[in-house]
Amino acid sequence: YRSRKRSSKVERAPATMMNADMDAVEAENEVELEEKTRLINQVLELQHTLEDLSARVDAVKEENLKLKSENQVLGQYIENLMSASSVFQTTDTKSKRK
Repeated sequence: YRSRKRSSKVERAPATMMNADMDAVEAENEVELEEKTRLINQVLELQHTLEDLSARVDAVKEENLKLKSENQVLGQYIENLMSASSVFQTTDTKSKRK
């Protein structure tokens, strides 16, 4: 009877070790899965941030072009006003002396 009891203990030990090894592998896989999930979420967040920044850059470029165009129109308008006004006309000093 004792030999049977000992042999069953010996047989149980490897099974227990296999279960412990499997538990360790499962725990490691779970940690890896959590890390992958965290990284995927971080990548997705960065992609959304990049999309938002890209859209903002496009909007700023568009606004900049609009403002440049408005500045050109205003500059031309000011030039026209200055040329039409006698205050801004160039004076010929020689003709005044005569």
